[in-house]
Amino acid sequence: MIKTLLVAARDRDRLGEIGAVAARYGLGALLARLGLSNGDEGEGSAAGTLPERTRRAIEELGPTFVKLGQILATRRDLLSDEWIEELERLHSQAPTLPFEMLREAVEAALGQPPEQAFASFDPAPLAAASMAQVHRATLKDGRAVVLKIRRPGIGRRMEADLRLIAHLAEMAERTSAEARRFAPGALVRQLAQAVLEELDFTHEGRNADRLAADFAKDARVVVPAIHWGFSSPGLLVMDYVAGVAPRNGEALRAAGIDPQAIADLGADLVLDMVLLNGRFHGDPHPGNLLCLTGNRLALLDLGLIGHVSPRRREEFLRFIHAIRAGDPAALADTLAVWSGGAGTSHERILAASERLVARHSGGRLVLSALVRDFFPLLREQGMMLPPDLLLIFKAMITMDGVLVAIQPDFDLTASIERARLRILMERLSPDRWSAKLDALALELARIGDDAPRLIRVLVNRLETEPAADRAGAPSADAIVHAGKWVAGAIVMAGLLIAGALFLG
Repeated sequence: MIKTLLVAARDRDRLGEIGAVAARYGLGALLARLGLSNGDEGEGSAAGTLPERTRRAIEELGPTFVKLGQILATRRDLLSDEWIEELERLHSQAPTLPFEMLREAVEAALGQPPEQAFASFDPAPLAAASMAQVHRATLKDGRAVVLKIRRPGIGRRMEADLRLIAHLAEMAERTSAEARRFAPGALVRQLAQAVLEELDFTHEGRNADRLAADFAKDARVVVPAIHWGFSSPGLLVMDYVAGVAPRNGEALRAAGIDPQAIADLGADLVLDMVLLNGRFHGDPHPGNLLCLTGNRLALLDLGLIGHVSPRRREEFLRFIHAIRAGDPAALADTLAVWSGGAGTSHERILAASERLVARHSGGRLVLSALVRDFFPLLREQGMMLPPDLLLIFKAMITMDGVLVAIQPDFDLTASIERARLRILMERLSPDRWSAKLDALALELARIGDDAPRLIRVLVNRLETEPAADRAGAPSADAIVHAGKWVAGAIVMAGLLIAGALFLG
């Protein structure tokens, strides 16, 4: 109670705004289900379904709540399709600001007026969202760039929202069994990390550099270059890229771009990011992609990047392979690992796997159809997936929707086969094995250094112990012989490694 009063006193005005928006969109019933109200607020005058009204209220509340909604949009293991479809439509929106309201922050970041820092600067905004505003400029070497400028005061507003959301999550977890299914505390921690990364534009810049390095050898993939000499936490300067958003095949063909080539590239791109590089664009919707002449694809808005551990990549490959091969037992083994301690019996997981395999093996792999069946099965069985897997599925589903929109008969099966071959070649590459051999050589060298000392200690102990204490134990001679054999094996392994490195 004391904590509630302190939070309310500190952020009283913002709390009032949130309550007013919730009332206006008739969210009393939803708040009551989450244990945050008694449900007496009424249903307001807003039209639409509860998920639609919730989405509109979230958009009005601004970027922190939009980010929370986007995180919830990954929770297909908990939310129905109706909720997911609405939450996936979330976007930050805000009116444009006159540049003079941003000038002080820009000049502080650049150390001079933008009119002096650049050959040209356009004070009219190119685009605007609730967190940032974008302006065009030209470098003195003639390159076209854009400036992404953080809105003034947005940091304080988001920090206040985080405090309130954390407190509301704590209340909900304490009072509502339905809210506890969402693990509100973990959601708030995920939200806080995402907000901190969004506020610091250098995080997006580093993401861009990493993805550019990942695809440096593929001229078909374009990542706008970051100009670090002009960039800072509140200002990001990057190359301007002009292209066509992948919303339909007709628009691409009109621009001289082949939709089939873009669909193949998009599928290869997302599979490589997830399964080979372990780093992927977390939200590749049409607004964050541009198709360029020469059938190239540009990746934009890289604030949300997912990471995949080598272990998770192996699990995801086994998941896809089990479905394609029609192997419900292998699929059940993977799902059991993913569900962790959910408490679902292996028999129920196997039954769900058999249903999934029966519907989706032996033909074209349509990811959207697979997901439509997969996540309801998880909800039926009370299984929850780890957050990193949910983001992988979200990214792949989003890209799949883009590809089907521009090429309706697109088949992911061929792309998965190409990805499998690339993964096989990567595993057999000399660079990969050279690194593993280096690590093995260092470990063997360490063991080789320690082995003589350990053998001497053991032999001395056997020689000094009374014979009675060694009854039934291996003889010292046998142990010395075994030690010599181990040492010889270490030397031979070292010579083999050295030869492999020399020949490689």
